[in-house]
Amino acid sequence: MQVSASLKFARIGSLKARLVADVVRGKPVSEAVSRLSMIDRKPARLIKTLLDSAVANAEYKQSIDVASLYVKSINVDQGPHYKRQMPRARGRASLIRKKTSHIKIVLEERHSGTKS
Repeated sequence: MQVSASLKFARIGSLKARLVADVVRGKPVSEAVSRLSMIDRKPARLIKTLLDSAVANAEYKQSIDVASLYVKSINVDQGPHYKRQMPRARGRASLIRKKTSHIKIVLEERHSGTKS
């Protein structure tokens, strides 16, 4: 059985978040949490919070063994850009794009008969 959690409009660039997401893809939840706690980057904190939320969703369903969960998939998609202006010389303005991301994580129960 699968459980998921998603974070929309996270104020982080998608390329930066994908670097952290690649570290935990396919790992058991306990190992993923320990790896994320060792990474000192903003996307790691966001993904760790999202992973905790997905585990809480699994506990809420009560039909899933939380100890046997692993990260089946984690997707980081590009969100919309916030557009801001910065004053420049001679009365002009430059456009600043503040990037956002949509992050979705899916956990699944690993059965004891399968290899990892």
